[in-house]
Amino acid sequence: MLKPLDPLLHSELRLAVISILIGVEAADFVYIKQHTGATAGNLSVQIDKLYKAGYIDVEKGFVGRKPRTLCKITDVGRTAFKQYVDALKDYISVKEA
Repeated sequence: MLKPLDPLLHSELRLAVISILIGVEAADFVYIKQHTGATAGNLSVQIDKLYKAGYIDVEKGFVGRKPRTLCKITDVGRTAFKQYVDALKDYISVKEA
């Protein structure tokens, strides 16, 4: 039986955000926006969903007078990403009977 895919990560933009964060210590909103091509509004909504699920931490602050949002993946997020990738591998490796 195939493992279920995490519906939170089965969204293209949320998966892209997690995929970016898995490879870095942290990334700011501007960096994520540039690398995903998302609009600021859509990205904000998706980051909020990942934050509420405990997959990422979000720190808001300022650099000089400019606001800065910094995102970091959590251990929960790392585990969810690993399980999602493992489940995808199962789907890919299914052979016809």
